[in-house]
Order: sequence, then C-alpha cells, then structure tokens
Amino acid sequence: MNESNSVSTYDKVLALNLDPTIYGTFAEIGAGQETANRFFSASGAAGMVAKSISAYDMTMSDAIYGRTDRYVSRQRLTAMLEHEYAILTERLGPKRGEETTFFSFCNTVRARGWQDTAECHGWMGIRFQRKPGDPPSDIILHIRLLDAAATEQREALGIVGVNLIHATFRERGHLRHFVESLVDDLAPGRVEVDMLSFSGHGYGYFDNRLCALQLVESGLTEATLFLPDGEVVQPAETLYKRPVLLLRGSFDPVMNLHLEMIEQARGVFHKVVDPADRGNELEICEISMSNLLRGAALDPVDFIDRADALQALGKTVLVSKFAEFHRLAAFLNRCTNKPLGIVLSIGLLNELFKAKWSENLAGGLLESFGRLFKSGLSLYVFPWSNLRNGELVTAETFIAPEGEKHLYRHFLENGMIRSVPCKDEKLLQYTGRDIQQMIETGDETWIDYVPEEARAIAARRGNISR
Repeated sequence: MNESNSVSTYDKVLALNLDPTIYGTFAEIGAGQETANRFFSASGAAGMVAKSISAYDMTMSDAIYGRTDRYVSRQRLTAMLEHEYAILTERLGPKRGEETTFFSFCNTVRARGWQDTAECHGWMGIRFQRKPGDPPSDIILHIRLLDAAATEQREALGIVGVNLIHATFRERGHLRHFVESLVDDLAPGRVEVDMLSFSGHGYGYFDNRLCALQLVESGLTEATLFLPDGEVVQPAETLYKRPVLLLRGSFDPVMNLHLEMIEQARGVFHKVVDPADRGNELEICEISMSNLLRGAALDPVDFIDRADALQALGKTVLVSKFAEFHRLAAFLNRCTNKPLGIVLSIGLLNELFKAKWSENLAGGLLESFGRLFKSGLSLYVFPWSNLRNGELVTAETFIAPEGEKHLYRHFLENGMIRSVPCKDEKLLQYTGRDIQQMIETGDETWIDYVPEEARAIAARRGNISR
C-alpha cells in the first residue's frame, strides 16, 4: 500500500474541510449519507459542503436524475454527476467561481438489506475542477462491499468516499499513490475496487488501461477488463448473462496461433450455447500478472504493447492475478450464469494435474477440478505437435499422469474437456520464444506467424531486445 500516506480518515476530512478553495455537493443513493456524514462529523464542514442529498425513493430519484433501467449502474452515476455539478456551478459560479475549485461527489449503492444475501456493490464518482474556472473532469470507480454486516459495509463505503475525494485533490499526480490511498484505513478484504477511470479536462491523453493494471498490481482487485477500444469496464456488468470464451496466454507476441485457437474453439463452443444466446458470446484474451512480471517490477510499456496488439485484432482483454484455473473459473461464474469455456494448449492441460495448483486446498486435486468445472465450465483443448517425432497430441490422445487417467477420461467423456481441431498444423511449429528469437536475429520467417495488425509492435519490441 501507499507507505507515504498514513493520514487517518478523520485527518483527511478535517484537512479538506479547512481548505477554503474546495467546495461542493454530495448526492448518495442506497446506503445513507455515509461519505457526507464523515465531513459533517468533523469541524469546519460549512467550508466544504454546499449541499448534501439522498434520494431513496425511485420516483423521487427519477424526478431528479431521469429514468434508468438499473439504479445501481454507471449510467445512473453519470446522470447524478451531470445534474449535481450543473446546479452547483450555475448557482455558485457567479458568486465564488474565480477562487473556488468546485466538485460534486455522488454514489449509487446496493448495500446489505434485511435478510439479504445478494452481492453488495456500487458506483462512486466525483466531477471536479483541477483549478478554479477549469472545465470539469471525472473520476469514476466501481466498488464491491465484502463485509457481511450492513453497518460495516456503510462504514467502508464512507471511508472509500473520503479517500476518493482526498486523492482527487491530493494524489492525482501519482497513479499508484492514488489507487492505494483508496483503501487507506480499511483492513484487507473489506472492499474491492475493480474499475477506475479518469476522463474530461486534463485526461484527454490519459490511458485508463494503466488504471486497470494498477488496481490489479496493488491488490484492490484480482481482475479488471477493457474493451477493444480501450474503454475500461466493470467485469460483472459487461459479462452479465453472456456466454464467455476465454483464452489464457502471455501473448508475447500475439501470434496467428492464438487467433487459430480462438477461431476453432469458437466453433466447438457455439454448439453448447443456447440458440437464444448465440451472437451474444464474449471472447476474452486473459493476461495474468505472472505473465507480465519480469524480475521484481512490472513493465507498463510491455503491458500496453501486448494490449495494443490484442485490441488491434478486436479482442477484449482481461488482466488478472489468477494463477490457478479454479480461481479464474470462480470469477467468471460470479459474473455470468451462461456457458463458460477456457481455451488452452496441451501444455497447460498437463500443468493442471501438478500438485502445486491444489496444494492449498484440503481436497487436493479433486477439489481443484471440482471448483474448476462448477456451473458448466468446460476446457477447450488445442493440439500440440511433438516436433521430435511429428506426433500430433490432441485432447483425445493426451495421456494424463499415472493415477489420474480414469479421472481424465471421465472429464473427456462428460464434456468437461472438449477437443479443438487445428486446421493449420504449420502454426504449431514455433512458440512465442521462437518468434522473439527470430525477430531479434533478423530472421524474417516470423512474419508468417504473426498477424499483420500485430507485426509493427512485435518488430519494435524485438528490436528493443537486441
């Protein structure tokens, strides 16, 4: 976490209350006035708070912010920010706009209710000026409230709200400090922040994919998602009620082999998707943090290069901390109740049988596979070519480790593991490391194995490595 920032929530509130240049409004829906209450409970709130409002009743809320399909959504939050900030600047701008940095803080939250077991989460954001007279900027995040009790959830929500406002005016020049300060004064495991974005004045060239990466690296979430156009999105909202086909890989570089794996797996996956859901499938390329870490530090340029190459091919990208397949499966099952498929190679299939992936589970290998195949997830296995003898190993011919052969046959015969064909076996000749070495040595054979959209990035990275 951010070691340089040991300021308590109360001290943050007091410092903001006593800053004569910052003034704004609070609008909070669904979990009380938890953030505003923190400012009212400290001295000097009149110097910070122009207005505070809650609109619990849907009719009242619709009358103020307009109708929406979902009340706890980014759409509703955006409407709140636009409405509150417009009123603030219209009414107070002429009087004090030259010396005041205005802001509007809003959230819309689903907290724990009576006899409620559903997921608790919310959207939180702030529209603000970087300095008096500036056009507005927005910072928006999605939070999951992980405490079991409603009182604890509300407490955590209020603390994160204070941290967001404080970071907006005190930490926005340093992304890691900003991200890690969001959970100041909170014990690990109380909240998860799985989406963060900056937009508006001053952020026209800011890459929100770096926010996604920082959230995962700093431990505020285990996974974050962005679309082919680079927009960072909240995973559960994007995957909601959609079949998902996901390819795990390092994508260093992106190869024609990856595209072949997805294309062939798509045909097999399509057969298990309900006809009503066909056309709504989401294909994802996942990069895990273990594939991004080189030495002790993470290279953001390396990350952006891989993401750029995948997005140039129209792919949605997931960044995760899921080393174990069963943890990835649990995440996907939390986001959607539709069919799930993970595309992998024979090499990764063999890895699943190694003890290291289940050593922290009481049930060992059986528990690991039990969690993996929960709720209809299947593995779509792409062939591997043994270059020494020319043998093509498929899901059907794969030989599981001694002692697990009957278990493997059970998975195969019951559709938990499905074989994916390979139409172009030439693509199996080289690995990503082989391609990298070709680029570094000037062997232009690599061009035939990398899609045109990704070649410029692959070539540049290879030249840097020379």
